[in-house]
Amino acid sequence: MLCSASLPIPARAQTPASSLKEGITSPEHGGIVFTGSSIFQFWTHLREQMAPLPVLNRAIAGTVTQDMLNRIGQLVLQYQPRIVVYYCGSNDISAGEDAGPILERTKRYVALLHERLPNTYFFYTSIQKAPEKRARWDVVEAVNGEMERYSREPINVGYIDLNAVLFDSQRRLRESLFLPDGLHFRPDSTAYLEFSQIVKPILVRAWERGAGLPKSN
Repeated sequence: MLCSASLPIPARAQTPASSLKEGITSPEHGGIVFTGSSIFQFWTHLREQMAPLPVLNRAIAGTVTQDMLNRIGQLVLQYQPRIVVYYCGSNDISAGEDAGPILERTKRYVALLHERLPNTYFFYTSIQKAPEKRARWDVVEAVNGEMERYSREPINVGYIDLNAVLFDSQRRLRESLFLPDGLHFRPDSTAYLEFSQIVKPILVRAWERGAGLPKSN
């Protein structure tokens, strides 16, 4: 697992998770929005696995990075989130796109988000090395590698690597996690539970350190 971010994240949260409940009125305003394509849309137990974090799932199956740009107002901005967690680019790669255009649109998305919501913290989650993309893993690696590097530069940008979940200790792909399409996860697999064990601690630490709040002078 890798998380690189310009927001310092300590080894563990400094306050109890129960403190997250204080002052929260609704995940539909000022919370955490998960957005992107089907990998997030099909995360059906997201809210309970992230509780008590105020999360809202606004991912749509089949979307590509241009869709994210076109619909940022509808899917994200209207909720005024403190944190955005983003998974998109997988469908671009499946459609034959190279890394360059995907990266350009993703960075433009970050710029637009921060133009409208300058304090909002953006977490990019790695495009997954699914079996369906095996012939294009080089593009997956190129996009992920550049976004990991990019996350070290702007304020309020972080990177979360979820690909470690997809491989066993011998670095063999865990094919049993996937449906026959080689892209989505079996309903009885542990993939999303294991994702939550990576993502939730990162979000808890960020939330409790004030990610997305105006910086005091």
